[in-house]
Amino acid sequence: MPNTRLDISLLLITLALVAIGTVMIYSASSVLGEMRFESSSFFLNRWLLRAGLALLLMTLVMRVNYQVWARLAKPLLILGVGLLLAVVLQKLLSGHAGIRGAHRWIQIASITFQPSELVKLILVIYMAESLARRHSHIHEPREFAHHAAVVVAVAGLIILQPDLGMAVGLGTVAALMMVVAGVRMRYMIGSALAALPVLYVLIFWVGYRKDRIEAFVSRSEHVQGKGYQITQSLVGLASGGLTGVGLGHSHQKFLFLPDPHTDFVFSILGEEWGLLGTVTVVALFLLFGLIGFRIARRAPDLHGFLLSVGITSLVLMYALLNIGVVTAVLPTTGLPLPFISYGGSSLMLTLIGVGILLNVARQGTPPSTSFTSMTGALVWPPQTGRGT
Repeated sequence: MPNTRLDISLLLITLALVAIGTVMIYSASSVLGEMRFESSSFFLNRWLLRAGLALLLMTLVMRVNYQVWARLAKPLLILGVGLLLAVVLQKLLSGHAGIRGAHRWIQIASITFQPSELVKLILVIYMAESLARRHSHIHEPREFAHHAAVVVAVAGLIILQPDLGMAVGLGTVAALMMVVAGVRMRYMIGSALAALPVLYVLIFWVGYRKDRIEAFVSRSEHVQGKGYQITQSLVGLASGGLTGVGLGHSHQKFLFLPDPHTDFVFSILGEEWGLLGTVTVVALFLLFGLIGFRIARRAPDLHGFLLSVGITSLVLMYALLNIGVVTAVLPTTGLPLPFISYGGSSLMLTLIGVGILLNVARQGTPPSTSFTSMTGALVWPPQTGRGT
């Protein structure tokens, strides 16, 4: 019998987050829309169209047996790498600086999308299929090398756009999937240590990244310069107090906070809804994670287990990175808040991932036979403590 409690709970939380995103995008973008396009609902109308399509795709995907994605894993990876290569080639041939120095989008006719958002989900699909299929040899160095090479290749192409924050987040999720699949920890620790010098070069030898670190470390010295955006974000959060200034009454959206409907929408939410609003959103993400990992533990096989862990971790990782930046806990990275930040590619691919997760939930085993360890941790192979 399908386990409907988990999938209904996950669906309701997802819809609640999308609804909050819809309200906040209209509130945060109304001034910008009026000034740029003479329509306060310009961004809302585009968001509603994309959200409707994304929810439709989620509904369709949740009806597709998740095992189908195992057969599509390799073709999808080839497609994803091809799109990333196209972005890099476009960067080399375009002769212009792109959007804020980055080339992350491909435009076909009037449709613009961000391939790296697609590749986030594709890499999770590929890693879940490959780790499950090769599980009997997962402890061998060559198996680790194979999966690490795929992750490094994908992350490297994303870094070339450049988008280091996206690459680091995706690499962390892929590493988590390898750990829970049973890859030896010494391989993971060794590769992490080897990556540190590379990260140092990528951060401190690139001007704008170094500026972001300086602004993060000594924010008070760069209030009107490098640290302006994060300073305005904190002003917005602080202005909200406990209950907020009221929906639609933000002062920061009057161009004090640049593009308030995208990466820093959480700051506008905190200003208008206060601490209670931000805590509510964080709680919804934590509940999403709790249910997602429960779905993983009750998945009928290793492939479903890894898919669920990967998709759930993607949502939590990018929520953590975005909220960490907005609250000045992390340096600025330019990553959207899942379900809430304005951006069609992010929303569409996140909801497709939720659709896959919902299908795994519907095929999950009852709690009495769920895949869990004696400590309740996410590990494989399952050990229920009953000698099985």
